[in-house]
Amino acid sequence: MPVSEKAFAKINLLLFVKHKRPDGYHELETVYQSIALHDTLVFYTADDEQVSLSCDCPGLSVGEDNLALQAALMLKKYYEVRQGARIVLKKRIPLAAGLAGGSSDAAAALRGLLRLWKLPCEDGLLQEIAAALGSDVPFCLQGGTAFATGRGEKLTRLRDCPTFFVVLANPGFAVSTAEVYRSLRTDDFKKTGNTKRMLAALQKGNRQEIADCLCNTLEYPAFRLYPAIGELKKKMAVNAPALMSGSGPTVFALYPDREKAVRLADSLKKEGIAVWLTQTKRPVTLEV
Repeated sequence: MPVSEKAFAKINLLLFVKHKRPDGYHELETVYQSIALHDTLVFYTADDEQVSLSCDCPGLSVGEDNLALQAALMLKKYYEVRQGARIVLKKRIPLAAGLAGGSSDAAAALRGLLRLWKLPCEDGLLQEIAAALGSDVPFCLQGGTAFATGRGEKLTRLRDCPTFFVVLANPGFAVSTAEVYRSLRTDDFKKTGNTKRMLAALQKGNRQEIADCLCNTLEYPAFRLYPAIGELKKKMAVNAPALMSGSGPTVFALYPDREKAVRLADSLKKEGIAVWLTQTKRPVTLEV
């Protein structure tokens, strides 16, 4: 029987970029939040020992540079699995959008193949593989709401965020994460939010305080490089708190009720902007 796994996108409610580390990464403080928008991965047993990946998105590589395939091959190696697998990826999260689509696919590949190959769930090993794949993958393994430090891989589970309806808008072009980080200026690091206040707001489940604490250091270089992202945020922030997710270019707006979120989504669609209406998501349960 095939196995199916959903790969949920994420937004960053807070992303505070700090100093550059000796390994070339920046030290981060971030609050990850899963949203219901997702890709779907279906896993089939193979007649040989090979692992293959196919996808319904023509613009996405299905070679070994794809994180989901990398995750599958690493899991196979670590557990010394002799069985193969065929993975079918149904892509719905936009590419290079600051929503961790690739990282979430990789995490879903780990979860799905644990089930397909009937492997024991060794949390320490899974986290090790996830961290080797990318900074967002450890969070995407379980999702929900989490505070992260380091390069994003050191996680602390938080109380589930109260439900928000989330309007995602994408200006229609990809952003280079590396370029955004390279374009950070000294003054950008001083324009920070209040991490302690955000964590306290989440602990209390106070929607208004959470909205007031939204902050992303990477907005400053991203807006300089791509002014259209800043303009999009201005449109979305008229009636709701809005923020760029990750390194962009996707901008999200948070609403406590669906009706107002639908109105914003409809108005953006009329302007020809790519829009998704979704909501915050609770953690994924590892079914093994």
